[in-house]
Amino acid sequence: MINAVHKVAQQYVNDAKFSGIEWQIEKAGKILNSGACGYANAKLKKKIPQQAIYRIYSMTKPIISVLAMMLIERGKLHLYDSVERFNPKFRDMKVLFPNGLMEKARTPITLQHLLTHQAGFSYDFLLGCPIAAYYRANEITADGHRDLDQMISVLSELPLAFHPGDDWRYSVATDVLAHVLERATNRRIDDLLKLYIFDPLEMNETSFCLTDVQLGRLMTLYGKQTLSDLPPLRRLEHELEEQDPSQSHPTQSNDFRRGGFGLYSTISDYCRFSRMLLTGKTLDDQVLLSPTSLEMMHGNRVPDQNLPLRIGDSALPGYGWNLSGRVMIDTSKALFPHATLNEFGWAGAASTFFWVDPDNQITGVIMTQFIGSTYLLADDMITAFYAES
Repeated sequence: MINAVHKVAQQYVNDAKFSGIEWQIEKAGKILNSGACGYANAKLKKKIPQQAIYRIYSMTKPIISVLAMMLIERGKLHLYDSVERFNPKFRDMKVLFPNGLMEKARTPITLQHLLTHQAGFSYDFLLGCPIAAYYRANEITADGHRDLDQMISVLSELPLAFHPGDDWRYSVATDVLAHVLERATNRRIDDLLKLYIFDPLEMNETSFCLTDVQLGRLMTLYGKQTLSDLPPLRRLEHELEEQDPSQSHPTQSNDFRRGGFGLYSTISDYCRFSRMLLTGKTLDDQVLLSPTSLEMMHGNRVPDQNLPLRIGDSALPGYGWNLSGRVMIDTSKALFPHATLNEFGWAGAASTFFWVDPDNQITGVIMTQFIGSTYLLADDMITAFYAES
């Protein structure tokens, strides 16, 4: 039986807006709605394989943030720790204002600033940001063949967009966070993720580097935009044009690792992660995050004067930002009927999406591969789910 969620996804495939779509929605860990439609490669009519691999881009961020919370809970770090404690290159940061003036940062960058995107960093693709051009010139996100330390070394030489704590801007802050976690533990971020999250949750298909077997299950990426380009002033037509992101997002490099993007995963693996965010536990009741840490992580940390959140020309009305991602704090300002108070989660640049609705014990993951989509696939599918539930 094809349900409302499946109908929405199938229509997007029929209209050639997306090649292949997978989804899984659960209540307290039990599957309510799941499925797949379309193709791993539309031109070749290649079927979506079992355990299809997706580039999850910024859905890497919540995983890194949860790892940071786990290390904080274990006494290895504190929210108030400064980045310069772990890397002195961040000691004398400058702030570049839109009028061209530059001055020394008034306050040091802390872990809380990194987790909440209030550190003053930016992204290559943000319109209107004076430092975005410096990021593009230095290939901050475009060069995936530099390792994390090399990327951070280049970033530390560039100015901030505002004084730490003064504003909110979506940014490479989580890449810096991953670097701090490495410095604090003397271990690589991929090793830390495996030890603290992937092995306990049996997320055996999630990593920064694919095996030969996994490479054969990698979904084709579509779209005309890249992570590092400014978005066009006129939106590009939404077409299934194949894209090769290997320069910024290598598939089999042992050196490639980031904090803000870079992980490959499957829908079943990411469902294990999102399910854990309801309880802090694995399926066999191993505690990864205590109830008090979960509660602390979920609350909004962005002041009212910095709301609504904006990413370039896109606003997120009704949402604040907690220590792992967006969180719905005012449903009266939400733009979609499925908005529920305290819902949290995030999305990836290739149109992947996950959400956790703790009050209703609902978790959901939607996977596809299209950068620069003009269609709100996830919102339509989630609206259909809640309307039918």
